[in-house]
Amino acid sequence: MGLNAYQTAATRSEDPRATEYRLFAQVTRALMDADDADALDVKTKAEALDWNRRVWSAFALDCAEANNQLPEQLRASIISLSIFVSKHSSSVMRDGADMEILIDINKTIMQGLAPQSGPAAG
Repeated sequence: MGLNAYQTAATRSEDPRATEYRLFAQVTRALMDADDADALDVKTKAEALDWNRRVWSAFALDCAEANNQLPEQLRASIISLSIFVSKHSSSVMRDGADMEILIDINKTIMQGLAPQSGPAAG
């Protein structure tokens, strides 16, 4: 089976939380790479920040849907984080603000999405 076929099959059978975790892992890696990139490499930084902002925007839009089944307080928190991510991303590009804050937020979300191990997971 080719790699593309395997990825398609894995995506179709993957738990939604696992898909979200994988997405956050990929975008967080891009942010980390951009943070480590040469200061003159504006393209890498802009692309990573834009991707992260689009991910957060998509989550916020989903949370704003009336049929979203997450608890209302969690939905509000995700929307607030999305707004912060957007504003801070602009500050990173415009003012040289610290990108580490965005990386830390994503890592925290990943911890919440990570599969739980042990007896409570069943």
